[in-house]
Amino acid sequence: MKKILLKTENLSKSFSSGGNLQHVLKNIDLELYQGDFTVIMGASGAGKSTLLYALSGMDTPSLGTITFGDQVISGMSQDELAVFRRDHCGFVFQQIYLIDGMSVMDNVLSAGLLVSRDRKGVLAKAKELFEAVDIPEETQKKFPTQISGGEAQRAGMVRALINSPEILFADEPTGALNSRTGLDVLDTLTRFNEMGQSIVMVTHDMRSARRGSRILYLKDGMILGECDLGRYPHGNAKPDDGERQEKLASFLAEMGW
Repeated sequence: MKKILLKTENLSKSFSSGGNLQHVLKNIDLELYQGDFTVIMGASGAGKSTLLYALSGMDTPSLGTITFGDQVISGMSQDELAVFRRDHCGFVFQQIYLIDGMSVMDNVLSAGLLVSRDRKGVLAKAKELFEAVDIPEETQKKFPTQISGGEAQRAGMVRALINSPEILFADEPTGALNSRTGLDVLDTLTRFNEMGQSIVMVTHDMRSARRGSRILYLKDGMILGECDLGRYPHGNAKPDDGERQEKLASFLAEMGW
């Protein structure tokens, strides 16, 4: 039986705009499981990113509860949420937030040393992760402006994983990349999931979504349905797996995609 990693009950989020109340998330009950690669899909404005930010403690819900392990994070202060995110979560965004004035390696070390004072241990972990994402030592010494978009996104994944987060949140991680470099990023996410990393990813791209094991479809702030694709075939880096594509396409058509 899968272990529940994160759970929501009656999760709701509203915004006031021009004097009107907009209900972006509506009474969402959801369980996320350890080791899953969960993908959140839906049309623009469905609430995908809002849900991801709420699940990760980057935003607070208007109503409802979010429980991570035995912690109710929806009741935490902003300072407590910052510590929670630092200790338990990793983040990869469409925009790659590496610090331009620091080398790629120093970007990663600065994140790791926020949690651990063992510089040698953090450095060893960083080198191991850089090797896993195929970024050589000479690239690690460069500044973010000196490397490609694909390299920067993979370096961002190393930074996100340096503190061994229980869950990795990814918001359109291939959205700003070309087809080839986007595929490299998807391959990297898939390998980490194969090694047990729990991932929650927002995407509008079917090629990216096919890497997930569980697809949630969001519409008008509610989960309209979900599709179980199973784990992506081990060692298979081909995104055009026919049966997987057909099952996802059929599900999305049913959802009104």
